[in-house]
Amino acid sequence: MTKLSVNINKIATLRNARGGNNPDVVKVALDCERFGAEGITVHPRPDERHIRYQDVLDLSQAVTTEFNIEGYPDKRFMEIIRMVKPAQATLVPDPPHVLTSNNGWDTITHQEMLKDIVAELKESGTRVSIFINPEAKYFEPAKSTGTDRVELYTEPYASHYHIDRVKAVKPYVEVAHIARDLGLGLNAGHDLDLHNLKFLKDSIPFLDEVSIGHALICDALYYGLENTIQMYRRQLE
Repeated sequence: MTKLSVNINKIATLRNARGGNNPDVVKVALDCERFGAEGITVHPRPDERHIRYQDVLDLSQAVTTEFNIEGYPDKRFMEIIRMVKPAQATLVPDPPHVLTSNNGWDTITHQEMLKDIVAELKESGTRVSIFINPEAKYFEPAKSTGTDRVELYTEPYASHYHIDRVKAVKPYVEVAHIARDLGLGLNAGHDLDLHNLKFLKDSIPFLDEVSIGHALICDALYYGLENTIQMYRRQLE
């Protein structure tokens, strides 16, 4: 079964809007686990506009499922991975000014850099995943970096799902089989929701993990967090 990792960045955004510690990011993470999430994802950015670096340290002492830390591999990111040793580090090529992750790695251009980073992260015992576009040319270079997994950037799929879902998922199915043939684990994330998640899962039944934050937290405003996590879990069965 594909694992559901809940990205709690939006919980931190809500907390930061008023200061203080309401909602409590650590408590929400623990509740997500209790409600059925099989992982917790955070993406600390240099300006700490949502998840703060202290949150990462606090969560590392509390999370008992798979802790996944996403981010651009700058000096501070690498330091916190070495310190925390999460289950997984997901490398994302977003510069500090972007609102959200909006592209995968060019694993051809950045192959040597990624090799060094992946090797350093794996020395600490952390599984490494590389955020990647659904283009076949990037997968063999990704494999050569030594990464354990790739995470498919699914915004294009989500954007075109309501127009033609078969056409939208086709490039993802193609690269998913390439990844499997190369021995790469397969994650997916970005703009996945209750409308498009099941079709992606049915089309790629060997997905290891999906990371979902924005849509899940929005749905929780209407359905409640426990019920929402169970709804997402059912889409992955």
